[in-house]
Amino acid sequence: MIERNPIYPGIIELNFQAREVLGCNVYLIYDQDEWALVDIGYEETVDDYVEIIRKLDFPLSRCKALIATHADVDHVQGLAKLKTLLKAPVYAHPAAVKPLAEGDPLWTMAAIEAQGLSLEMPKVDVDHEVSDGDTIQVGNLNVEVWHTPGHTNSQLAFRIGDVLLSGDNIYRDGCIGAIDAHHGSDIKAFVESLKRIRDSDVKWLAPSHGPIFANDSEFLNQTIRRVEGYLKMADFGTLAESWPLMDQWDEEVENGILPDGLRR
Repeated sequence: MIERNPIYPGIIELNFQAREVLGCNVYLIYDQDEWALVDIGYEETVDDYVEIIRKLDFPLSRCKALIATHADVDHVQGLAKLKTLLKAPVYAHPAAVKPLAEGDPLWTMAAIEAQGLSLEMPKVDVDHEVSDGDTIQVGNLNVEVWHTPGHTNSQLAFRIGDVLLSGDNIYRDGCIGAIDAHHGSDIKAFVESLKRIRDSDVKWLAPSHGPIFANDSEFLNQTIRRVEGYLKMADFGTLAESWPLMDQWDEEVENGILPDGLRR
């Protein structure tokens, strides 16, 4: 067995725990002997994550929920395999039900023909639909569900105490989840979701990619102003050739670095 290294009481990020970035952030929420997972990433890393969970001494039979922040392939390609392994129910927003059940390559961004991208997207049924204001209970821990559309129409975030598992809404470098109408993006909705996060009393944002960081109103305002500009800019959609934040995340995961002031 290995020692549990939560980023916040009741929350373990499995890449940070393993000191290796295997894919998108995978959050294990736990209380008493119950636990749940938020996202799982690609199918090829499912066995790696399950092995980490075993070594952390979480009984596989006590998994209460497999929760999808949204239906993008980099978050849920491994969901069907994991559901079979753990026999646990899948939770997602109603707008994610059809893309997941059909393994829709367009809605899940598993196929982008112009870029030569073609990934398998195994079909998986959603057992429980959740949306804004719902609560998922794990042990005595109440996980508050937020619907934060913009990146996709199915994007969910999850509040636990002072932490918001904020999905692909915003990252530490001020970037946001890709805006693409093919998978349900909406710029106006994105702005409203970012304002909601900014105006909340959440102290920490734990995104689906990269490190956890403080919720700061001016930082959010800078991103909000930029995203509002996209409503009137014809040049939106340029593809970046690199993402420096992910290099920083690799280093911080390897060295176990968390932000100053985060309660462990």
